[in-house]
Order: sequence, then structure tokens, then C-alpha cells
Amino acid sequence: MQIHDIQPNTKPKKRKRIGRGGKRGTYSGKGIKGQKCRAGAKMQPMIRELIKRYPKLRGYKFSPLKSDLAINISVLDKVFEDGATIDPKAVTRKGLTKKGGRSQIKILGKGETKKKFFVKDCSVSQSAREIIEKAGGSVGKTQDKKNANHKEQIANKTENTKKKSTKEKEQKGKIKNTKNKTQKASKKQ
Repeated sequence: MQIHDIQPNTKPKKRKRIGRGGKRGTYSGKGIKGQKCRAGAKMQPMIRELIKRYPKLRGYKFSPLKSDLAINISVLDKVFEDGATIDPKAVTRKGLTKKGGRSQIKILGKGETKKKFFVKDCSVSQSAREIIEKAGGSVGKTQDKKNANHKEQIANKTENTKKKSTKEKEQKGKIKNTKNKTQKASKKQ
């Protein structure tokens, strides 16, 4: 037996050349042909286009615009009877707004009325105010509860600070008086 007669017991395993860069062989999980199987194919996901459209200004907060629901006097004249009080609850009861919808209502001065309306908790335009008061009705406080509460809080704070400052001044005055008395007494001795 010579060296060229010797053969291995196991055949050498041939390395697969197709679909290099993966352990899945042949196509490496990329499928056959097309843009997606080519090298360097990078396709943007659809969600990225949507993300790019969103506004990216600093401090931007997307929320639906909340505006007052405008109701003209002509509509109120048709729906409400004479001497009625108009407030957000009454307007929703009459079906002019959705239940649990916008509670802010602004009455505009388009149209005429001879009925007395007593308006509460609604913002009213100047022309509407004139028409309502001309007919003998009245307009109560506006609906800006947050602003009203805020103003009350500020008023309370200013009153408290004034009281504190007057107390502090009185105490300082008493301390100065006692110091002056003690100094005068020490000078006399």
C-alpha cells in the first residue's frame, strides 16, 4: 500500500457558498430574487413616515382645540320661553349641546328677541348683552371658574401677606421700643 492509495473514512464536507453571512444556508432566509434579497437593501417601515409627519416642536402638546360653543340669540328665542334662566345645563336639556359635551357656552348677538332671559355661567358677547338687557333680562357671572378661583386665591394670598407684614412690622416696632427703653435705662444708670 502506498500513500496515494490511502483514502479518508469520511468524505470532507463541502462548504455552501450561496447566501453567505448566515447559518440558514442557500438563501439565508432572504427568499428568492427581488429588492428585499439584495445586498444593502434597506426599506423604511411605514410607521417611520407617520412619525416624521408629527410636529416635533419643543414643548408641543397635541390636544384637540377646546372652544366655546356659540349659540345665537335667535336660536335661544325659538327654544326657550319667556323668563327662562339660561345656563349650560339648561342648554343641554333643550338638546342644543350633547350630554357630557362642552360645558362652555358663548351667546352671540345674531337675531332679535323680546323675551326676558336670565343668563348664568355663560360668556356673552357685547351685542348679545345689549339685546338681553334691552328685552328686560340680565346677564350673571361668566363661566371662567378657573380664572375666578385663581383670582380669589391671589386675593387671599395678598390679604394674608398684608396681615403677615403688618404683624411683622408691629413686632419689629415692639422690639425696637423695648431696645430703646433698655438703652435709655442703661444710659441713665
